[in-house]
Amino acid sequence: MPAIVGVVQVINASNSGIVHIGDVFKISPYSTAKTFSGAGSFNTGESISLYNAYSTTNTNDTDGIDQPLVLNL
Repeated sequence: MPAIVGVVQVINASNSGIVHIGDVFKISPYSTAKTFSGAGSFNTGESISLYNAYSTTNTNDTDGIDQPLVLNL
């Protein structure tokens, strides 16, 4: 079924970002990244109150490949 899309404004799309509007058959990433952060790291807003008495981030990753990009064309 075709999609009917109104006005769209894209402010920013990074080098590896995907902008999906309407119908799509396949979306595949061409790059991957792994981010480690502690509790409350990515919170945004005007008045956020965080109480993290004890916070640790486990960065022990035993697998070699998280998301392979072999067949993404």
